[in-house]
Parts: sequence; structure tokens; C-alpha cells
Amino acid sequence: MTGASRRSARGRIKSSSSSSPSGDEGNDSIRYTPSIRRGKTKELVSIGAFKANLKILIGLIILGIVVIYFVINRLISYGLLYDESHNPRVITPFPAPKLMDLSMFQGEHKESLYWGTYRPHVYFGVRARTPMSLVAGLMWLGVKDDMYVMRHFCENSDDLSTFGWREHNGRDFGRQELVENDMILETSFVKSKGDSFGYGGDWAVRIDVKNKGLNDDVKRSAHLFFYLADEGGNVLNLGQDVFDFQGSSLLVSGSREDVGDWQIHLKSQNQLETHYSGFNTPHIHNLSALVQHNLALQARKFGRLQLSDTSETSSNIYVFQISGRLPFSIDIPFVSGIRGDSSNVENRITSLTGLPLSDLLKKKHREFDEKFKESFNLSEKHDSETLGVGKTAIANMLGGIGYFYGQSKIHAPKSTQPESRDNFLLYWPAELYTAVPSRPFFPRGFLWDEGFHQLLIWRWDFRITLDIVGHWLDLLNIDGWIPREQILGAEALSKVPEEFVVQYPSNGNPPTLFLVIRDLIDGIRTEKFIASERDEILSFLERASVRLDAWFQWFNTSQTGKTGSYFWHGRDNTTTRELNPKSLSSGLDDYPRASHPSEDERHVDLRCWMYLAADCMHSITELLGKEDKISKEDYNSIAKLLSNFSLLNQMHYDSDHGAYFDFGNHTEKVKLIWKEVIQENGQLSRQLVRKTFGKPKLKLVPHVGYVSFFPFMSRIIPPESPILEKQLDLISNRSIMWSDYGLVSLAKTSSMYMKRNTEHDAPYWRGPIWMNMNYMILSSLHHYSIVDGPYREKSRAIYTELRSNLIRNVVRNYYETGYIWEQYDQDKGTGKGTRLFTGWSALTLLIMSEDYPIF
Repeated sequence: MTGASRRSARGRIKSSSSSSPSGDEGNDSIRYTPSIRRGKTKELVSIGAFKANLKILIGLIILGIVVIYFVINRLISYGLLYDESHNPRVITPFPAPKLMDLSMFQGEHKESLYWGTYRPHVYFGVRARTPMSLVAGLMWLGVKDDMYVMRHFCENSDDLSTFGWREHNGRDFGRQELVENDMILETSFVKSKGDSFGYGGDWAVRIDVKNKGLNDDVKRSAHLFFYLADEGGNVLNLGQDVFDFQGSSLLVSGSREDVGDWQIHLKSQNQLETHYSGFNTPHIHNLSALVQHNLALQARKFGRLQLSDTSETSSNIYVFQISGRLPFSIDIPFVSGIRGDSSNVENRITSLTGLPLSDLLKKKHREFDEKFKESFNLSEKHDSETLGVGKTAIANMLGGIGYFYGQSKIHAPKSTQPESRDNFLLYWPAELYTAVPSRPFFPRGFLWDEGFHQLLIWRWDFRITLDIVGHWLDLLNIDGWIPREQILGAEALSKVPEEFVVQYPSNGNPPTLFLVIRDLIDGIRTEKFIASERDEILSFLERASVRLDAWFQWFNTSQTGKTGSYFWHGRDNTTTRELNPKSLSSGLDDYPRASHPSEDERHVDLRCWMYLAADCMHSITELLGKEDKISKEDYNSIAKLLSNFSLLNQMHYDSDHGAYFDFGNHTEKVKLIWKEVIQENGQLSRQLVRKTFGKPKLKLVPHVGYVSFFPFMSRIIPPESPILEKQLDLISNRSIMWSDYGLVSLAKTSSMYMKRNTEHDAPYWRGPIWMNMNYMILSSLHHYSIVDGPYREKSRAIYTELRSNLIRNVVRNYYETGYIWEQYDQDKGTGKGTRLFTGWSALTLLIMSEDYPIF
């Protein structure tokens, strides 16, 4: 356990060893018996008595050794002692069969997902779901401020007019469009098992490059750089006809244990110039720098913008420069499992290039449209522009799925690691298959985001959802903790500032995976799945239940507060720089909590998350018929306790505001003021520091905002309660939460509304409109509009208008800017934060289809 639970565990070990009667008795025997054996008394002892005493002595010695061994092992297991043969608990995997070992994730399912566009951090990339994969990718030379710049990693600063997947099915097809200045690149990816003997089959990439305008008289050149890299260091073999491209060329070949002998070719009907460079390096994440360095040397020597046509010894990476005048198109087929029959290889290459590839891509396009209609049933509800945004939302969600492998860094005090200078331990090597919030800014796994992602993905392909959720649950450690941000591998690390890399085992994250699991259970109950699909989900839950139980137990012990409450651990109670210490673990970052963090805090959002988790666990035990087998907990009783309306009101309701609040040590009289500070170098500087003007008191924290509506989102409020009307009034009040673009994150009347948290931290959850919380509130408005109660019509009216506002604003922004955004401005509705945020902002599609979970 962590935090308070770790302390109580240590206490239990100490008391159990010191208070054991048998242990004390054993120690006394060992201490005094030798004096008898050394003959220091003149008493005569019979042989029988001596033998009896000796047996007792030997028995007590053995018992003492067993007790000492047990205690030492317990100390090691709790991370209080270390030895070379034991890991601390925090980096010890949960001792249960892994979900990814289930038969449903083997065989055809595993092979069908082997290759994919699983590199969301680059503009276009292909890899396999294996740690040391063959990796493909695309770079190109863009122009900015009249200078060439290399495009490779997705960056907001590149200022592309738009980019992202227009179609993607998550399995074997995707089509992406990237627009920079007057150039449009379209990348298509498709897989084909066909006659391939290689694991995962064959695949092909088509890249179309054309002018953005209609005037083709202005001919410009484009320089593309397509590369192959073997992460395992296997040597690649350069094709012999790369130097003189005449429409078809073997670029590179190699051999791997997973796919056998393989080749990758280039075909085009256009006049192109090709060059190459080979590198021998394990560091793929800095490949663009190597390419730029190579180009710069050639430019200085020969005045030409071309690669050197050289390769290092035993190159495991080859980069191919493909240059031509716009428009042009290239096909790049990959064939694997080659077994000597050249005619078979030629046929497979032909089927993945030219007209056959065009026909295959058209077929996949039709299938995507049909599945979109089948999954979301939107065709008669919305115009073509709105449908286009809906397709972009699901395509980017699926196209943003990545595969990562590496070790998380977990915070550990240096005092616990006498032989290390680091303040972290390494988690066990792990793989993660997951969607990501944003390819340019957050191209990695985030625990609380993922539950929202899967609400959308399971409606498209529930097996992908089970695969992703299974990967996340397999990251559970022996205490039931999952690191909230997954930064796995060198490429992922290269995108994250160092101060955010280390994860803290005392900190949680909203357990949103319970949200999607309960949604799947509801799908079973409402017969949305056929019998075979139902059986797959039940099989998954059967194995997942023990891990979900441990996850719940971690929250229920490590995040508890006083008097049966919960609070997010990890807030800094010593900071002098933050207006209100952030609660990063809550997912709501700078949303205002109690001004002075303490163990007296009660967080209403966490209480509601715990209710969701307990209710979900109860549903699982009911569904599996294992009420008494999964856990010692009575989840039904816990769920009833946490949804007790009277108790909730006693702990969190403020009748004056008609709102639910956090509780803690709080004062409103806190400000950021400029102060002159002497730095370590002796220089004077001005810093914005926090100053408290009033003594904090234990009380409800009077900030209306998203947190206030968690009881409403959780549907704990009875439909006939006057408190429900209070919530509806707060939601629809233009002076508080309402805007024409969605509900703001913090009430306009709050003292923290749109206030900076530090000199450098702009308001994040203090005003801007976020789609995940709007979706959850909209979901409950829909619920209260269809259940009997006096506020049914009022709920329906607010629901209808809010839904319309949200859809209209996201669609408008998309066509004005080319992107779906992280958040939207509270005053003008314009996109804010990072763009191409097709994580939970893609929930717009479920708002369009009016498809909501049972929270």
C-alpha cells in the first residue's frame, strides 16, 4: 500500500512481532537454557528431563528462525527492506494471470492487429505490436519563414493548416490528409493477409502529393523521406536498383524472426529522383536530426539538397529521399514471409500497387462509411458538414491508437536506495496498446482519459476496447496501483519535460475504466451484443475482476480521508508559488480546492468516482454470479452507502448556494503578489508569490463548477428532489455556468474564475469549456428528461439547447480552423489549448448520436 496504508502496514508488522506470546516465550528459553547446559548449578537433572528440555529448546529455535524469516520477508514485500532477490512492492506486478494472456487476445485477433499506424507522435508511421519492431515512417521538407524545415514529429508549432485521419477503422485501413501552405499530402495505409506467409501479413502505403490550389501551372518540388528502421538492430539490405529509379524499385530487404524474410518496394508512374542514406544507431527518436545533418553536409559540399547515397556499416536504418514536381503519387508495398517463389512475391506486390491498390482503398472507404452509419446511426439526423466532423472524430480516435514499450519511472526517496543517485525506481518492462488524447501534445497513455476514449471506441469495435483495457489493467502493481501517465520508450520520453516523467505511487487518477466496463455490462443487459460477443466480454470480466477489485481496494485505502470520506492525495501544502495548489491526480489540475491542503479535505468528485467503481464491481459480481468470491467487500453495501442522498448532503451540500462543494481548510483571502526575491546567484528578481490575508477554516469550499455537478452526473439526486431543480438552475444560469458554446468549467461568479494559478500557468479548468464534462452533464440531463419527475420537461429543454450549442460550436471551429480542440473559449467559443485533440473531445460524436453511458 501507499500513504496512510503503508504506515498502517508497518505498524501491523511491528505489533505482531512484539506482542506474540510464543515469540516472547521462545526468546526467554534461548536466553536462559544454556546456563543449565553449561552446568552452572549443582542440581541433578535426569537424562529424561534433559532430553525433554533439549527437544523444547530445538523446537523453539526452529520456531524463532521461522518467525524471523517471516518478518524479514514481510518487510521486504512491503518495500521496507531490500535485497537483490526481491523488488520493492511498488515495482512488483500484481500476482494474477495477465489479461493479455486470454485466448481471445491470441491467434487471429493478435495477428490481425500486429501491424498498424501505432506511432501517433509522428505525422505518419507504421510499426508492429512488439517491443523491437520494424518501424516505418515519413518525413518531408516544409517551408517556414523562407527556410526549409523538416517535418516528422507532430508539432503544434509547425502550423499545418490541418492534418489528421479522415478515415480509419482501427485494424487494417486509414486515410490521412496533411495540408502545409500550398501542398497537400494524403497518406493511405492498408493491410492484406492474402498469400503472405509472414506473421501479420503484407501492407502498403500510398502517398499522394498535390498543389492545394487549382493552378497546376505553378510547378513546385516536394522532398519526401520514407524510412525503415529495425529497433532490434537487425541489419537491412539495400536494394540494387535504388540509384536509378525507373518506376519500380526494391528499396530494402531483411529478415526477422516474427515476419521472416521481407522486402519493401517503391512504385510510381511519375518522374522521380531518389537518394538514400543508411545509419547504424539504436536511437530512432533522433532520426530527423541525423537526416538534417546529412542534408546540411551535402548542401555545403555540393550545393544540392539531397541525401549522400552512402550507408554506415551494418545499417539498421535506411532513409530514402523521393523528390519530384507536384503532383505525384507513390506506392510503397511491404511483403513478408518470402519463401523463394519470386512469382508469388511479384503478384503480391502488384496487388498492393497501382490500380489494384486503388480498388482496395475504394473498397475500404465504402466499408468505413457503412460501419460509421451502422455504429452511430447519424445519416438522417445531421447535415453533411456535421457528419464529416463525426467521421473525423472516430477516425482520429482510432488512428491515434499507439503501441508503446518501456519502463515507467516511479518516485522513490533516495534514502531507500543507498546505492543509487536517482530519486526513482524503474517499473517492470511493459507494453501498452492505448488511444492517446492528442498526437501533437499528448501522444501517450493517460489513465483517466482512456475511460472516456473507450466510450467511443467500444461502439465501433468492442474487441479493441477489451484489448486496450486489458493492457492498462496488466500494469497494476501488487498494491493495486496503476501509474496515471504512461511514458514508455525513448520516443515517448523525448516528448515529455523531465519534471513530469516520474510517477508518484501515492497519487491516483479518476478510475474511468469502470465507466466503460459498466457501459459494456449495460450493453449486455440491453442485448446489444450477440451471444458469442457476450461470452467474450464475460470471459474478460472473469479474469479482470480480481484486478479491478485490487484497483478499488487501492483507492479505498490510499485515498481515504476522515469520517468516511475521500480526497485526492498529492497536493502540495508547502507551495508559495501557486494561487491554489493543484490536484493533478484528480485530472482537473488547477480546479480550485481548499486553499490549504490537509488530511481534513473531502473531495466530492472522488466520492462519486468511488460510487461508480463500487456499483460497477457489484454489477460484475452479479453478472458473474460471484457475490462472495471476487472480494471480501460487500460492494452492494458500499455503493448504497456512497449513494446515500442524505449522507451526501450532510458532507457536501450547501443549501445557500444550492450546490455541492468540497470540504477543507479554506480561505478566500489568497492572492498572488509580486515580491522581490534574492536568487542563489545573489541577483535580485521579481516573482509572483502566494500570500494569505485571512486565517483558513474548515468549511465547504464555495466554488461552483464541474466538481459541483458530480452528484448530478452520478444520478444520485432523486428525480423528485428540489435539489435537482437547484442543479438545473445553476446549469442554465448565464451568469454562472451557461454559455452559447457549452458549460464553462468554473462559475463566472467564482473568485477563481479565469485567474492564473502561477506566473506561467494560465487558467486551465477555471473557465474554458471541456467536452468530457459537458458530455457527462448532458448525459444526466438526458437521463432526467426521460424518467418520471416534476423536472422532466425542464431537463429536456436544457438538454436540447446545450446539445445543440456543443455540436454547433465544435463543427464551426473545425471548418474554420481545420481541427478539433482540447477546450473551447468561455466567451467566444473558439478552440483553445492543443489542437487535434481527438481524445475526449471526440465525444462530440456520441453527443450527435445521443448515445450516453449509465454513470
